[in-house]
Amino acid sequence: MAPKVLVSDKLSETAVQIFRDRGIDVDFMPDLGKDKDKLAEVIGQYDGLAIRSATKVTPTILEKADKLKVIGRAGIGTDNVDKEAASKKGVIVMNTPFGNMITTAEHAIAMMFAVARQIPEASASTHAGKWEKSKFMGVELTGKTLGVIGAGNIGGIVCDRARGLKMKVVAYDPFLSEERADKMGVEKVELDELLSRADFITLHVPLTDQTKNILGRENLAKTKKGVRIINCARGGLVDEEALAEMLKDGHVAGAAFDVFKEEPAKDNPLFNLPNVVCTPHLGAATTEAQENVALQVAEQMSNYLLTGAVENALNMPSVTAEEAKVMGPWIKLSDHLGNFIGQMTDEPIKAINILYDGSAAELNLDALNCSLIAGIMKSINPDVNMVSAPLIARERGVKISTTNQNQSGVFEGYIKVTVVTDKRERSIAGTVFSDGKPRFIQIKGINIDAEIGRHMVYTTNQDEPGMIGMLGTICGEHGVNIANFTLGRSKAQSEAIAMLYVDGEFPQGAIDALKATGKFRQVQPLEFDVA
Repeated sequence: MAPKVLVSDKLSETAVQIFRDRGIDVDFMPDLGKDKDKLAEVIGQYDGLAIRSATKVTPTILEKADKLKVIGRAGIGTDNVDKEAASKKGVIVMNTPFGNMITTAEHAIAMMFAVARQIPEASASTHAGKWEKSKFMGVELTGKTLGVIGAGNIGGIVCDRARGLKMKVVAYDPFLSEERADKMGVEKVELDELLSRADFITLHVPLTDQTKNILGRENLAKTKKGVRIINCARGGLVDEEALAEMLKDGHVAGAAFDVFKEEPAKDNPLFNLPNVVCTPHLGAATTEAQENVALQVAEQMSNYLLTGAVENALNMPSVTAEEAKVMGPWIKLSDHLGNFIGQMTDEPIKAINILYDGSAAELNLDALNCSLIAGIMKSINPDVNMVSAPLIARERGVKISTTNQNQSGVFEGYIKVTVVTDKRERSIAGTVFSDGKPRFIQIKGINIDAEIGRHMVYTTNQDEPGMIGMLGTICGEHGVNIANFTLGRSKAQSEAIAMLYVDGEFPQGAIDALKATGKFRQVQPLEFDVA
């Protein structure tokens, strides 16, 4: 029997025809996604569900989806899909991360022109029968310095277009190497330098704990007087209230926003201010982009349903069914190893060197590599997945090398990853025990045996008496319950490390107290997906 797919949002007829041409039975009901009760009623009939943003795939929907194997989102954002519930149900969630890059980059450039020349206000004035030529004095883009925060896929296109406009481009991106910056023809700088030099600032980063309010009040105060700020990336990257104040006092000359902290934005501090251009999240709203992502998701879903090929999956690796049972724990280990490195590294990564030893070297290393690299990069880009991560790493100039070797130690097999930056090398190794649980077995060349939990803390200190007691006392004083405590040292009275598995988020007060002792060189809270 042919696989059956439901299209519950407005995908193009061409995309729907792709399913039919591939021999898949498809029902095209573009308004069904808005009716959650009706969707829940019929979803049990389908092997695949193709959606945009109108359909909300909740645990309730998934509970009824007894046949469902794959959800395909035409676009990059999957906030409307409960991915944890989908994973538990065994449903693959795919997206199309590259279909709207050019469209979003072009919108940012268009917004920059609009705010530079006050085009919306001038248009409204002229439509009103006024002729206020002297009122709308603009500025040229040629020769101006554009500061690009985030030089990944979309940011990289913006850099290229801006150079074509004869702008000077400076970029801040922790994952941008000097070599990659040179190839792009941009100057790599730290954030403070970008803020002080840029005439225009455009943001192209995801919203994470690290990037939230990256242009907050303090950083906005560091900007050059007369700067113009463009945000077509994510709401929440800019403190909108602080920006509104600086627009009113003249420090910021203009702003152009396509995204807002709260959407749909019915009321916002930026609304109705002079020389502020606002659009209703139109970054991907072109006919070409909408068609591209629709065609792409239809092809991806068809490939999976007919051949088992997995592309752009957000919740599983590219692994065959035969490999999945053996690979599962090692995939999880590789993700944990990468996640550790990603959370510990805030410098541009030049190289990722991965060593597979013993039984680990006999597995599907492509899938393990993808999982590990995704783990490293998702700390700065939560939209990354195991398919896109290696491509993104290569685009940023990161060199990836893999080495296999026969069993060389006490473990039947293990994985070791070493990351190289301009300042240091950082390494971690892990294995899977016979119970199927991943463990960290070495950090910085120091042997340990650390169980991996959702909330962990990594510390370094000089090996001396009393450190364990001090660490435990401070944790107790701040209500931290330690589930597991692992120590290691290279030799007596040298550097020592500790990995704590704790029952909840490690409070900032405990971090500050540990650092205030002057004994702990590093105190780093860590989080791992152990579901």
